[in-house]
Amino acid sequence: MSLAPQLAAIHMPREVIFGFVLALVIVLALTPLVGSLARRVGAVDEPGERRLNELPIPRLGGIALFFAIFVPALAFLDLSRPLRAILIGASIATVVGAIDDARDLVWWQKLSGQALAAGVTAGLGVYVDRFTFPVIGVGALPKWLGIALTILWIVAIMNMVNFLDGLDGLAAGVCAISAVTFCVIALSLGRAQPAILSAIVFGAALGFLRHNFYPARIFMGDSGALLLGFVLAAISIEGLLKTAAVVALAFPLLVLAIPIIDTSFVVAKRIKHGKPIYSADRFHLHHRFIDRGFSQRRAVLTMYMWCATLAGAAIATRFLAPHAHGHWQLWSSIADVVIGLAVITASAYIVYVLEIVKVTSPRARRRRRRAAEQERRSA
Repeated sequence: MSLAPQLAAIHMPREVIFGFVLALVIVLALTPLVGSLARRVGAVDEPGERRLNELPIPRLGGIALFFAIFVPALAFLDLSRPLRAILIGASIATVVGAIDDARDLVWWQKLSGQALAAGVTAGLGVYVDRFTFPVIGVGALPKWLGIALTILWIVAIMNMVNFLDGLDGLAAGVCAISAVTFCVIALSLGRAQPAILSAIVFGAALGFLRHNFYPARIFMGDSGALLLGFVLAAISIEGLLKTAAVVALAFPLLVLAIPIIDTSFVVAKRIKHGKPIYSADRFHLHHRFIDRGFSQRRAVLTMYMWCATLAGAAIATRFLAPHAHGHWQLWSSIADVVIGLAVITASAYIVYVLEIVKVTSPRARRRRRRAAEQERRSA
């Protein structure tokens, strides 16, 4: 069984295309205006020891992303209660991030705002109510547990995307790849509304790259990172996990693997070194690429490649069952092996670069020495 006939059989509402195009146009038009606004209110990212930008860059790009998502959502979504809940939560997440961009919130204030956004959305009906496990079947969750797990998941993904936003275009590109993958999977599951919202997020993130890819003219800031993380987390719940698909849990874990891996690695490092998990450092994957002598552009494109292979694995998990209907499918099995090898190869390359290759760039070596000196001074 090949992939092409299955993809061709998917019904794609025209709102998917319309939402994508409108989001793309809005973010392209609004982002320069938001950049000017950010400079006026002082929401500017100044160069610093941990910063890679050499010039002041305006933040608040999340405001443009918010309107690029909100307007098409109002225009093309059937605003049922769950979708209204997602938009309300997205609004709260954006406001919290925008305040942080402009005024620098304390970590617990930002975390409280994130929990509020997730809690409101979960309380209005967007929460995990069941899991479908292989062999065991469907397992229902108590409402309180489902809401608690949902809040934890949404807050975690919001922070993971925020942590990932360290190189020009990195978070926006990873979120764009994740959104288009969610769109395809949601369509295949018959979840039209989450698919439309995913297409809108894809258009917004892709259009933002016009201004955010290296060399960036604007950063999305916490307002954008928290917004994109929130919406992707909510879509993964409403569009993917609330289905009878046996491998539903694998979809968001594969598609969002890079921010999950990055955050897990950073938290483990901070715990190992006895630092608060909310402290700033240079343990992130993107920092380590730069320390290995990669340019920003090369580091970002490498992580795009890795994200794309993981997204391909999620697509294969959905469409290429090697043992469908009790019979082995030769071509599906071959395709699964090829995609699996691509994921393993890409992951092995990342491990090789980050764990085995030594620093080769003189600039990177100087940066590492400065970072080590700063660590000693702050200890």
